[in-house]
Amino acid sequence: MEKEDLKEEEKNNNQSEEKLLDAQEENSKNNGKNLEDKEQKKEQSPEEEIENLKDKLARTFAEMENQRRRFEKEKEDAFEYGGFAFARESLNLLDNLERSKLSLENDEKLKNTETLKKVIEHLNIINKDILSIFKKNNIEPIKSINEKLDPNLHQAMMEIEDNTKEPGTIIQEIQKGFMMKDRLLRPSLVGVSKKKLEEEENDNKKSEENKEKQEEK
Repeated sequence: MEKEDLKEEEKNNNQSEEKLLDAQEENSKNNGKNLEDKEQKKEQSPEEEIENLKDKLARTFAEMENQRRRFEKEKEDAFEYGGFAFARESLNLLDNLERSKLSLENDEKLKNTETLKKVIEHLNIINKDILSIFKKNNIEPIKSINEKLDPNLHQAMMEIEDNTKEPGTIIQEIQKGFMMKDRLLRPSLVGVSKKKLEEEENDNKKSEENKEKQEEK
């Protein structure tokens, strides 16, 4: 019995020592952390803390100003271009008027009749009124004929041989394009000039001859 009591006592003593060591280790960690916090606080002087607060405040104001500007821009765009989609859809009215005119003018029964002349006159008046309404709302047609092809405004649908015009000049307008202020509603569909095949071959021959002469020199 005495041996068992001694073993039990020894076991209890060991457990007590382990608990004491754990407690000391935990206190050491806490003391170390407190010391680090105190050192960090000591590192920042009151002036530095004020500067940090000023910096945070300046960043907050800058972000608020950026948000205000974004909101103002969105509001302006909504006011200036709120009817952009409607305007683009309305261009179909002009297209349909133009198609109706062409259809009537190509009708063999109506050609050279007074009826056709009166109908075309009325269609032209309607077309003019629509363009006038568009203009009041800052929607205007893009200039195309005799202009140089501009990829930002025009879309070339075909090339037409024509030696009287500089290559790349618009000589046919298939569908009229429109701008709404500084935004493109739709590009003009156009045909552009190119040199006739014979003329192009002659130019190629001349350029080759000039190249050969330069090489000989």
